[in-house]
Amino acid sequence: MFHPLRVAEVRPLTDDAVTITFEVPEDLRAQYRYAAGQHIAIRRRVDGAEIRRTYSLCDPAPGAAEPGPQRLRVGVRMVEDGAFSAYALKELAAGDTLDVMTPAGRFVLEPRPGRFAAVVGGSGITPVLSQIATVLAREPKASFCLVRSDRTAASTMFLEEVADLKDRWPDRFHLVSALSREEQQAGLPSGRLDADRLAALLPAILPVGEVDGWYLCGPLGLVSSAERALRTLGVPRAKVHQEIFHVDEVPATPSAGSVVPDGATVRATLDGRAGSWPSQGGESLLETVLRNRSDAPYACKGGVCGTCRTKLLSGEVRMDRNFALEPEETEAGYVLACQSHPVTAVVEVDFDA
Repeated sequence: MFHPLRVAEVRPLTDDAVTITFEVPEDLRAQYRYAAGQHIAIRRRVDGAEIRRTYSLCDPAPGAAEPGPQRLRVGVRMVEDGAFSAYALKELAAGDTLDVMTPAGRFVLEPRPGRFAAVVGGSGITPVLSQIATVLAREPKASFCLVRSDRTAASTMFLEEVADLKDRWPDRFHLVSALSREEQQAGLPSGRLDADRLAALLPAILPVGEVDGWYLCGPLGLVSSAERALRTLGVPRAKVHQEIFHVDEVPATPSAGSVVPDGATVRATLDGRAGSWPSQGGESLLETVLRNRSDAPYACKGGVCGTCRTKLLSGEVRMDRNFALEPEETEAGYVLACQSHPVTAVVEVDFDA
């Protein structure tokens, strides 16, 4: 659900990134509670068209005794031809109001004892920053190792905040930094962190087999490389969690199954209300539902954020691409409505499941 929130601050982070802080009214704080690693969607109209963009929350998650956050803060990096990022960096100012969706996402780390590690690239640091700060502050028997990759030191987001975490928790937080386009005085030699390099690096900096949870976040190339490296090192798939940023360059790879071109019926339950509507022209489940229920949840429409996750109750669909659902979720029958097209004449889904 969206609510209009006032912008409290827009602060430069790097030459091409800012943080945006929103004020949360007292009566909405319970709705904006979030777990470390979750994101929000921001809605804006441009030239009469609605755009939505998803950004991860970077601050520590509210504690159980807190009613909810007084503020929400996200990091926004400039994207080439980005309809929202250009506006955020050049025009958005304190006092402006934007529509903000309540927090969502399953790339989360709940505080618990254990050893945790993350491999992140670029703006992928954002949700992991929240995870590190939350788990180290609330669980004295937790430790965290962060391997981060950035282009240059000047482009590194949240550089000072990560350094503060290292100073605050020197015995429980280990930081390893790599720059792909610039040499650094200390740390790893410059260059990309590919699968082979990570497979050699990770065992040298921590006991891989003792890590209770791995968190991978960033561009598709880095996350895929890290996943392959962990598989090579024998890490069980259940311990690996990932969130992908930036997949525009990757074409969709439709799964088997011919889409029903016209006449398919989509039955959907959303917020406790059920409806049944005909699909048109091979459109996605989300497009069919949106024509009839404008409150259907979505953000990126690219198979990345998982906001439109729904459970397939009956029928079959073809899902073009999936960068958001874990294997256990797809095995349980969950699909991404923005990427799924009816293969059978009737498809039934439940957004509330």
